[in-house]
Amino acid sequence: MIAINRAILLAEDDENDVFFMRRALQKAQIELPLHVVPNGQEALDYLSGTGKYGDRDHYPLPSLVLLDLKMPFLDGFDVLTWIQSQWPLKEIPVVVLTSSSEERDRKKAQDLGAKAYFVKPPTSEMIQEMMRFVDGHGRNAATPA
Repeated sequence: MIAINRAILLAEDDENDVFFMRRALQKAQIELPLHVVPNGQEALDYLSGTGKYGDRDHYPLPSLVLLDLKMPFLDGFDVLTWIQSQWPLKEIPVVVLTSSSEERDRKKAQDLGAKAYFVKPPTSEMIQEMMRFVDGHGRNAATPA
């Protein structure tokens, strides 16, 4: 079993979206540490603990991954595919937070193991739903309710 900390990993390449996520977390009064990586390759490096992310005291495994789909180097679908091939990392809930409202993207993310799919910008309600996955009580919201 892997040790998972109560922290969030945000894979997002747009600084404005990072700002809005920090603000939404603050408004929702979520005080978990937020670790940000700017692309899909760094998300894999962080999750695998390689390179500069090798120190798990500074870069702990997250209890939740927030994943943009459109990122440089590796996109969110590549990251989802990789996570699903990495037992026991695939036990960490992944929530897609993207600008794409395309149903085919939602379906593909769900097929690749995303627990939920939200269209940006984040709201306090989205944050509350996402946080349910941290405690293991979230419902699968990858498809429309």
